[in-house]
Amino acid sequence: MKKLLLSAAIVAVGLCATAQIGYGVKAGLNVSSITGDDSEGLKSKIGVNGGGFVTIPLASTFAVQPELLFSTEGAKIDGGGTINLGYINLPVMFQYRKSGFIGELGPQIGFLASAKAKFEGETEDIKESFNSTSFAVNFGAGYQMESGLGFGVRYSLGLSNIIKESGSDAKTSVISLGLHYNFGGKSKE
Repeated sequence: MKKLLLSAAIVAVGLCATAQIGYGVKAGLNVSSITGDDSEGLKSKIGVNGGGFVTIPLASTFAVQPELLFSTEGAKIDGGGTINLGYINLPVMFQYRKSGFIGELGPQIGFLASAKAKFEGETEDIKESFNSTSFAVNFGAGYQMESGLGFGVRYSLGLSNIIKESGSDAKTSVISLGLHYNFGGKSKE
């Protein structure tokens, strides 16, 4: 068993050493909302996202891309208020990459960094009313040029309830538009 594990580790290290691992930064705009039975009176709001990523080739056209992103999400409240949520998101995207095109799908865990409600000029910390983690599945597409500069769109469908209250139904829903830069240019295909 030890020999099998050692052999697998040597093969994995060898594959990683010969693969062109890329890394980069990304930033963009979010259009977020809160969906579910407890989302009545809430509308979409604009936010931002940004962070870094590592692209690890698995085969000639497939890669896995773990990311670390800060994302501002939430919703507008009818009557003029807002719910502002700040998440540290960790998506792991499985990508199909061909001729610059990128199609991606993957899970995401989010850690709530802040939660504030703003209404009539007053701001209140509401973090204790929200779950500290959230889970989502992401779908996306993009394009990366030879220079390493690229753009993409991603939809994050919340799977877990974000409110602590028992029996509540509120999930995140986020559309992200963004730019990214992969240092070292486009991954080999």
